[in-house]
Amino acid sequence: MGQIEIGLFEHSGWELDLEKRELRAMGAPIPLGSRAFEILETLAVSGGIVTKDELMKRVWPGLVVEENTLQVHISAIRRALGKDRDLLRTVSGRGYRLLGEWTEPETRFADPMPAMRVPSSERGFFVSNIPSAASELIGREAAVSHIVTLMSAYRIVTLTGPGGIGKTVLASEVARRLQPTINGDAIFVELVSLSDPNLVPTTLAQALDLHLQGDDISAELVARAIGSRKMLLLIDNCEHVVDAAAEMVEAIVRACQNVSVLATSRELLRIEGEFTYRVPPLDVPGNEQIGDPLQHSAVQLFVARTRALQSDFTMSEGRGSVIAGICRHLDGIPLAIEFAAARAATLGLQQIAGRLDDRFVLLTGGRRTALPRHRTLRAALDWSYELLPEGERRLLRNLAVYPAGFTLEAAMAASGEDEEETALGLSNLVSKSLVTFEGTEAAPRWRLLETVRVYSLEKLGVGADYRMTMRRSAAFFQSFFRPFSNENSLQVAIEGLGPYRREIDNLRAALTWALSPDGDGKLGAGLAAVASDFWTATSLVSEAGEWAQKALSCLEGQEGGRTEMVLQCALGFALIYTQGMSEQGREVLTRALSLAETLDDPDYRQRVTCALWLFSARSVELKDALAYAHEYEKGAGGRDARSRATAAWLTGIPQTYQAKHLEAHERLGWAAKNSPSNNRRRDMLRLGADIRTSSMAHNTVNLISLGRLDAASLTAGDSVLEARATKQPFVFCVALAWASAFVSLSLDNEVQAREWGEELIAHAMQHGLKPFYAVGLCVRGSLASRSGSPAEGIDALRSGLRQMQEASYLLFYPFFMCELAAALQADGRFDEALVEIDVAQKFSADKSYRWIIPELLRKKGEIIAAQGANESSPVKLFQEAGQTASSQGGLYWELTAGMSHVEYLASRGERRAAQKILLPIYERFSEGFFTPRLLQAKILLGTDA
Repeated sequence: MGQIEIGLFEHSGWELDLEKRELRAMGAPIPLGSRAFEILETLAVSGGIVTKDELMKRVWPGLVVEENTLQVHISAIRRALGKDRDLLRTVSGRGYRLLGEWTEPETRFADPMPAMRVPSSERGFFVSNIPSAASELIGREAAVSHIVTLMSAYRIVTLTGPGGIGKTVLASEVARRLQPTINGDAIFVELVSLSDPNLVPTTLAQALDLHLQGDDISAELVARAIGSRKMLLLIDNCEHVVDAAAEMVEAIVRACQNVSVLATSRELLRIEGEFTYRVPPLDVPGNEQIGDPLQHSAVQLFVARTRALQSDFTMSEGRGSVIAGICRHLDGIPLAIEFAAARAATLGLQQIAGRLDDRFVLLTGGRRTALPRHRTLRAALDWSYELLPEGERRLLRNLAVYPAGFTLEAAMAASGEDEEETALGLSNLVSKSLVTFEGTEAAPRWRLLETVRVYSLEKLGVGADYRMTMRRSAAFFQSFFRPFSNENSLQVAIEGLGPYRREIDNLRAALTWALSPDGDGKLGAGLAAVASDFWTATSLVSEAGEWAQKALSCLEGQEGGRTEMVLQCALGFALIYTQGMSEQGREVLTRALSLAETLDDPDYRQRVTCALWLFSARSVELKDALAYAHEYEKGAGGRDARSRATAAWLTGIPQTYQAKHLEAHERLGWAAKNSPSNNRRRDMLRLGADIRTSSMAHNTVNLISLGRLDAASLTAGDSVLEARATKQPFVFCVALAWASAFVSLSLDNEVQAREWGEELIAHAMQHGLKPFYAVGLCVRGSLASRSGSPAEGIDALRSGLRQMQEASYLLFYPFFMCELAAALQADGRFDEALVEIDVAQKFSADKSYRWIIPELLRKKGEIIAAQGANESSPVKLFQEAGQTASSQGGLYWELTAGMSHVEYLASRGERRAAQKILLPIYERFSEGFFTPRLLQAKILLGTDA
């Protein structure tokens, strides 16, 4: 068939969007696998009967596929069509056709460019963390092949079955088979260690390295962050958080057309588009089996695992029947069979068969024929556990406290034994299939399968042994995460996050116990303190605050030390990011600063001073911000370049908005130039910002005010490039916000404002940064108003300003109040516009936010002039605006005020008077840079100006 042109086909409420690769019913997307979509696309484009051979050549070019594979995909399409399933008609002996008038609107051909598929060699490498196969997968070839076929027909396939049936191993093999064909990432996400369903989105975000920030990482936020990224997601062990997992998968499938999901769960997700594959047990011989038992996969698995432990193991007719009996008793469940094989290698088949038989009698009340699957695995676990020597039993129980696996050092901590004893015990437990090795030779790591872990945790109980094990575990992680609590080792810890990330669920488990009523509050508070910077480094600021708050409640009678200081600081930063500038946040940070001064801790004195400065600067309490900046400068004492650059940055920013433009420009320029590049990531964590890019972004306000427009534009562009390279969402949004708003809008560069503004909206939404999303909305609203749609602009501006107020992020507030007034003026709503200007003026006066005052006065004059009610009032306002700007050294704002003045005079026929006012200002500008306003000024002055 020829090349298919991108378009959209419609019929009776159905839409087939070839560009988005999406089937929709009444506008709602219907999940459909890639191959199934191609079949539907081929039938729609053809408009007639398409033979089976043609379909298979089109959808599987160059491959030999069975007709059954085509049938699977046809079934998937009919399932997606639901009550309209008969639209896909089988024409006996000929092929298939799509009934109805599927039309392609002419408007959809506005852009004739065909879709392009970029080969992987042009896209670079793809990411995969699918576990490698530990051993040969026995008896699952047909299942693997079938699931691979299903994955091309459905976007969501869930493997279900009882514990120990082999869902994870099977799903991993399927993912490994699919990985070379998907032309995208293949990501394994394990939910088994989660105890809180609310952490499902956070876990996916971490696995996908999305760097989300904010207090509410939701399923929708994760889905938006994935966007158009192409990948296969293998989400493992969903059953204990099934509702949250279902919500997460549904959000991804709905929003991310290039993502397919392979899930494992004991319970169905029960979401639209899900295909459920029930993983069967391995094939076992029947009671009256005739022939070779090795024809059955369960026996094959038993023999293979036994030979792995006992190389000289051989089969015989007698052994075959015993093994067949064992496999039948274990219902063909792979994990139970592996346990039995491990024991058979050391104790012999007959003893294993006898013990299993006795155990089943005990568990099924004497009925040998009643072997419920949910009891079969427990029987195997009971039996396997009782065969262990007491030392290995004790080790297994102790290891159960680690939901995320463990290193040898962690195993030693839990067991309380030395390295030799622990390593030997681990080796024995691995050989008996009770512990799984999942690391590498360079970074060895082990874990208990979850069923084994839960079983072992029950054996450990909740008494003295459990408390002692958890205490040792918490103490171990307090030592393990200590590099995050030391100023000298913090940078190294941040740069090597990998090993720490792997322990995140173990850390949560240790904190949960230690900070519980039955735990050890003092130990838990110490652990929460040393790990506080770890949470921030992994963009989990809100979690840092939650643990800090819980830990502080356990410090009664032990206040006043370093632990409280660190926790108060962590809580204060978290409150700033999650709740804005609340009174609680101020109180917490004030307490932290008092402790830092009492303890004479220079590092935390600087941290907390910066946090209080951030609190003040964000809420536009500029006098307070300047006071904290001077306090930091005094405490730093000019001891190194980093401290001096930080002090210059802290001082320069409030000075900028107080309209001390020359002094602020010098400070911020020096800070940007002299901020050391080493330990930069540590400073971002300690200060909540990047000194270099933040200095550059804020300094654009000074450069514009001083009339250095070329330098302002170049600095804005450089700050965006530099911030993008840091890969820190908050840093990047700062640069985009200043570049799109204060620079591009002030200089009437609407093309650049739109590009940066839309990128700001997308990035802020992706990473949950609400204040910057609000700025982006305001940029969008300003552009809409300037482009002739003031009503649309008013709505966006009001929404963005409201969100700024809710977050107490007010640095942009008066600027966009002025933009809102301009939009209201353009819409003829003069009285409302004047109200907004008056509110902005009062805000600016109360907050000493002086740099914007000339622009507010100018805009007020323009609104009154447009009303035509008072001829003298606009002139007075324009003159006041120019004089105020001149007193601030704000040459550019002096010029804009003068331009408004002369335009008003020119509208009344007083052109010569207009030139007399404007020419002295214009001549002070450097040549070569022209905004639309400057070009308009040149026209007013005459061609010789």
